[in-house]
Amino acid sequence: MLKEERFQVILDRLGQEQKVYLGRLSALLNVSEDTIRRDIKELADQGLLKSVRGGAVPHSPGPHHFRDRMSHDKEQKQIIAVKALDFLKDGQVVVFDGGTSALLIAQSLPKDLHITVVTNSFPIVSLLEEHEHVEVLFAGGRLLKDSFVTIGNDTVQFFKKFRPDICLLGICSIHTELGVTGPDFEESEVKRAMIESSKEVIALATLEKLGTAEAYYVCPTDNLSVIVTDQSADYEEFDVYKEKGIRMV
Repeated sequence: MLKEERFQVILDRLGQEQKVYLGRLSALLNVSEDTIRRDIKELADQGLLKSVRGGAVPHSPGPHHFRDRMSHDKEQKQIIAVKALDFLKDGQVVVFDGGTSALLIAQSLPKDLHITVVTNSFPIVSLLEEHEHVEVLFAGGRLLKDSFVTIGNDTVQFFKKFRPDICLLGICSIHTELGVTGPDFEESEVKRAMIESSKEVIALATLEKLGTAEAYYVCPTDNLSVIVTDQSADYEEFDVYKEKGIRMV
């Protein structure tokens, strides 16, 4: 079998099962595990999957630019936004990260809700300018143009000044073993600062983000509450997440 044919089998199997193992692929393709390991490395270098110990998992299939993400999976994100509102109470200090799910929550805030929002998101700041009872604290820093958020050391240090009640964390990828990961190093550093300063972290995850991984580590799945849509219960490893102690809401 040609290398390109092996590549296609690996990608097809990954699409079907959301994970592949060196040993199983070796037996399936009748080649050594070292050959499969090299194949996976080449595919990872092309950005087609994420290499992990013993095999590979998919990257999150969603777009990375903010404008493209706004219309992607919008129905699922709106369900998540409605669920997230149940966690918000008067008097709280709440971190909103720069994800599109967090933006939908900001759009849905009741007009009589009194909270303080801490964020690095330009779209969320612009939106909450019109909310009479929401105090907004904005993190300065360097603009990450793909995501319309601020990043860098100034941004990280800003979030370390607070002890928020809740962090509403938009995520790109979440995996039971690899944790929460993202595609940009500096944005992942900012997300980590948000998490470490917050009393409770609410992760916002559409179905396609479960079981995927990106290049940069954000946090473990321990002590996360993950808001998902009802259809996520059909995901093959949904129960595995709950067995790991992850609160699936």
